[in-house]
Amino acid sequence: MTSRQGRFLRRVAAMAAKEVLHIRRDPRTLYIALALPVIMLLLLGFGLSFDIERIPLVVADGDRSAASRELARAVFGSRDFAAVAGSDARAAQTELRRGQAMAALVIPAGFARELDAGRDSPVQLLVDGSDGNTARQIMGKIDAILRAHGGSRAGFADSPPLAVKVSTLWNPASRSALFMVPGVAAYLLAIAAVLLTALTIAAEWERGSMEQLFASPVGRLEIVLGKLLPYLALGMLQLLLVISLGTTVFDVPIHGSLPMIFVAGLLFLTGMLGQGLLVSVLARNQLVATQAGALSSLVPSLLLSGMLVPIENMPWILQALTVVVPARYLVHALRTLMLKGGGFQVIALDLLALLAFAVVILALATLRFKRRLA
Repeated sequence: MTSRQGRFLRRVAAMAAKEVLHIRRDPRTLYIALALPVIMLLLLGFGLSFDIERIPLVVADGDRSAASRELARAVFGSRDFAAVAGSDARAAQTELRRGQAMAALVIPAGFARELDAGRDSPVQLLVDGSDGNTARQIMGKIDAILRAHGGSRAGFADSPPLAVKVSTLWNPASRSALFMVPGVAAYLLAIAAVLLTALTIAAEWERGSMEQLFASPVGRLEIVLGKLLPYLALGMLQLLLVISLGTTVFDVPIHGSLPMIFVAGLLFLTGMLGQGLLVSVLARNQLVATQAGALSSLVPSLLLSGMLVPIENMPWILQALTVVVPARYLVHALRTLMLKGGGFQVIALDLLALLAFAVVILALATLRFKRRLA
């Protein structure tokens, strides 16, 4: 190692040590870095659940036969539905309108007679369609129950000529937490990383302590690296907390390479911390930096990362915008590694995209970090 390289590393280390002292004196930084992601993961992990259980359903039994009661027992025996009192089709519609039930199963008179005669006897399913996602889940659950019940009763439904066995891979219970937690983790890391550097460094511009740095022989790159390294260590601790919380509280598995998860997280955090630094350099004001940092990280990471809505379902112009959203690549990498398994070969393109973003954003931040106050 040359003397020049040694001086470079010592200056970076000195800047990093100075930043660690700032972090120790400012409890707000530790709150944003460690407490905020944990609190938000718990809130979003439990709140953003698309699983529907104990759906209120009313059965309007117009036949009142052993066959109709057997069908009702099959529906409620699945434990996906909770019984709501109802007598006929008109009363069932009233319960739907009042919001006391989300679905109604209407069994017509003569149901058992048609079955005994070897003919199909149709039943009617009324669903509250104001929430399309819930309505689709209800129809799918009822359809599966009726098919299973029909297959167990001779004459209730014709047996299909081709039997298809369906196997659900990686999330057989269809738990939304397994799909949501990796996306929420990327979202929280993006917000916390940008706000960490945007707030703390913007505060230095306001206090005027940047003058001392400009009067020193420390170069721009040394300042940038020295300031980012402590926050990068905090960010990796964030990632460890979020992953640990996801696996213990929400039972999210890790089928893939754990080191690759941290490599993807390291590249992502480097880029997002650089984005926060760029925001602070441009804003030089905590209020403006907070607003710009939240806007530039919160909205894209939430809406354009594939966390909530599949990117393939977005309009083509939004799909094009997602290419420059780093959270998109971390969400895909975390879901692939945690749920499906694999290592470097399955997320190589994601890592390349995250690396490119980190290099570009750090270069821009360093170039904009001019050694003057005005």
